[in-house]
Amino acid sequence: MEPLRIATAQFEHHNGDKARNLAIIRQLAAQAAQQGAEVIAFHECSITGYTHARHLSREQMLDLAERIPDGDSIQFLTDIARENRIVVLAGLFEKDEQDRLFKAYVCVDENGLVAKYRKLHPFINPHLLPGDQYVVFDLKGWKCGILICYDNNIIENVRATTLLGADIIFMPHVTMCTPSTRPGAGFVDPALWENREHDPTSLRLEFDGMKGRAWLMKWLPARAYDNGIYVVFSNPIGMDDDQLKNGCSMILDPFGDVLAECRTLGNDFVIATCTPEKLTMAGGYRYKKARRPDLYRDIIGQEHQPEQKVVWLNSEIDPSA
Repeated sequence: MEPLRIATAQFEHHNGDKARNLAIIRQLAAQAAQQGAEVIAFHECSITGYTHARHLSREQMLDLAERIPDGDSIQFLTDIARENRIVVLAGLFEKDEQDRLFKAYVCVDENGLVAKYRKLHPFINPHLLPGDQYVVFDLKGWKCGILICYDNNIIENVRATTLLGADIIFMPHVTMCTPSTRPGAGFVDPALWENREHDPTSLRLEFDGMKGRAWLMKWLPARAYDNGIYVVFSNPIGMDDDQLKNGCSMILDPFGDVLAECRTLGNDFVIATCTPEKLTMAGGYRYKKARRPDLYRDIIGQEHQPEQKVVWLNSEIDPSA
């Protein structure tokens, strides 16, 4: 494998405005390509917008969703990839031939769709169905996987994708700055975003504290370190419906170290080089070799009824409070 230069982006998406969001994706992809990136990754539902979907009916979701690979957005991403000689990963709502709805994330190159993944643990809209398989695909000589947001909180998903051969896992999110039972969690006042040019310090304190980055750094480096993989984390910045998101899109190496991170308070991207040597140098590589599945095969695989509760979706929580 040759070293691979990957960009991860953050931007403020616009609710349901695919044309506007795709225009931003085009601009950032072009800039990243000019700086030598071979791949650029965007966040969960970066094409369609995300949190506003909690208010949408099934009919409205079907209007917003697209067929894959035949939808206009996939063609638009293909055009971006062809124009800039860069691979693009982005997210949107999908409808299949039976009008079933999914949360999808796609990888597109100059020839069209390379890979599609459906979120295993969707929750933002009750009409979304869960995906039922992991996805590992080839990208410029590297084995890559995709896990969307909540999927990464279930550690078995990361391990399973790694054991299927992934060297790099793209982890598109829309996360942080929401209430939780976790101490220090909560919404961030949108007024701080509006006043960011005059008072960036107060906003950065919220973004970097336990509501945001400090929580992320409790677990994201561990996913990379334990599995000996590169992690490409993408997250929006700015207003997501009535909620504020803090970006900090980043790329981590198999040692769990941050190679590059977006630190501006606006649309941005960063680039890092993934080198194959780290995959076998990192402790995670040795830990995978030392596994003893005979001890826990039946434990991990025992029957279990999934139960998913997202605290911030509680209707009693007011983001403006």
